[in-house]
Amino acid sequence: MNHNWDVVIVGGGLSGYVAANYAARTDLSVLLLEKGKVVGGRARTNKVKQQYLNLGPHALYKNGKASTILKELNITLHGQSPKLDGNLIENNLEYPAPFTPLNLFTTKLLNGKERIEWMRLLLKIMSVNPDKLEKKTYSQWVSDVTHSKKVEQLLYTLGRLATYSHAPEKMSAKVMISHIKIATKGVLYLDGGWQTIIDQLHNKAILSGVQVQTQTAVRQIELLKEEDQVKLVTSSNEEIIAGNVIWTAGPQELEGMFLDKNISFLNEMTAIKGAALDVALSQLPIPKKLFAMDISDPLYYAVHSAYARLSENSNNVVLHVFKYHHPDEQIDSTHDNILLEQFLDKLQPGWKQYLITKRFLPHITVNQRLPQLGDKQKLSALKSSLPRIYLAGDWASSDSILAEGAVSSGKQAAEELILNEKREKRAN
Repeated sequence: MNHNWDVVIVGGGLSGYVAANYAARTDLSVLLLEKGKVVGGRARTNKVKQQYLNLGPHALYKNGKASTILKELNITLHGQSPKLDGNLIENNLEYPAPFTPLNLFTTKLLNGKERIEWMRLLLKIMSVNPDKLEKKTYSQWVSDVTHSKKVEQLLYTLGRLATYSHAPEKMSAKVMISHIKIATKGVLYLDGGWQTIIDQLHNKAILSGVQVQTQTAVRQIELLKEEDQVKLVTSSNEEIIAGNVIWTAGPQELEGMFLDKNISFLNEMTAIKGAALDVALSQLPIPKKLFAMDISDPLYYAVHSAYARLSENSNNVVLHVFKYHHPDEQIDSTHDNILLEQFLDKLQPGWKQYLITKRFLPHITVNQRLPQLGDKQKLSALKSSLPRIYLAGDWASSDSILAEGAVSSGKQAAEELILNEKREKRAN
């Protein structure tokens, strides 16, 4: 392998492959390093007994930055959008979720006064400018705009649904509201799972000349100031010289890469996590029950195969049950597994007799940074302290998380790198 590259990208997930495809549009040589045996990161889809299982529930915002950028890269997105109806659960009783006009006016979850307040707040979310909420947490914003405890619970439930986050007292209101605004415009469940995005990005990158090397972990990064280059040392002691590095792996991994830098902010980051029960059935006991959330407990259920092809057998069902973790809670995996199965028992009694396969994932990292107040300044300072190293990933964008953050930051990192390369050429 050539050991000198214009661009080395660390991490073979969504962000890394988006960055690789944009960088490959130039005459720069590009190497992508992935520490695992396979690429994809948390966008991988596992094929188990002819069923396509994402790593927990995955949904792509239809009108978000990620889908726009993927289409710009000629990535095809096949799938359908789930309906907004479904049930919300309070004290073991199920009510139509007031997310559609019909359910809003008919559900018995809300009384007349609460109904009017909820409708007013939905309109407020659509019209509010998230930039004006930069100094508030989501719970502070909710407290400012609500009078009813029930409506407050609904706002927290909607926030969990849009961002997978269950820490409203820590979460930036700006990020939460901006993602709720996008999510309410619809999401896509993808045929074949999210692996279809990774496969297309990988194939396009290879055809564009990007070299991909798996099972290669980076253990050290050194800034060669005299040569204006970066040296990467792999776990096998291989040395790679790069003109530029795009780091798309985790923030905690980056913190330990430098011998001469103390990047404490990276260790301060709190990840958004959860527990997932991924289930494939030969049939659904109650076919019309496709979505539910508990408004008191942080629990989610949805049948993704109702809107996307996730099985070799079109009659089979793939669903996800999910528990949103609070970052301060002590995780009991055994308890969470029982809790998720009991939640599914309530919604689909008798599901086990139709079981094809199930998988419990107790500690999914949903996003590597819970967006908190002050992150924007800290991220900006971090980026400016690392010459020739560009940061991307779901944690690296101050205003976006999930695929929105991963994809948009991957594009931004590549474009900034290309622009700086052009400036250097003109200067020389």
